[in-house]
Amino acid sequence: MKKNIKKIYLQQKKRYLKKIIGSVEKPRLSVFRSHKHIYAQLIDDKNGNTLAFSSTLDKELKIENSANQAAAYSVGEMLGQKALAKNITTVAFDKGTKPYHGRIRNIAEGARKAGLIF
Repeated sequence: MKKNIKKIYLQQKKRYLKKIIGSVEKPRLSVFRSHKHIYAQLIDDKNGNTLAFSSTLDKELKIENSANQAAAYSVGEMLGQKALAKNITTVAFDKGTKPYHGRIRNIAEGARKAGLIF
């Protein structure tokens, strides 16, 4: 049973990522959410490089509770600042198979406030 669930998950992911491709001009902003932390990174899929990343584990953020919406917002702002420092202004948002709600939405809003265009 577990193999079937894993296989179905990978098929969904492949189907979803077919539509979102990151490049140097417009990288993919990928978001991963776990129970304790949230991670975001800008990925150039053509070369297979990570251009910028941010998470609740960054020591610069100094977050007490890393599993809330305020922490996700600050991660989005930090990622937006790092992207603008590397002259990246437009991104393709990749929320994975998660709904655009809660912490994932707050990462997007924080990145938009920092100056990224989706």
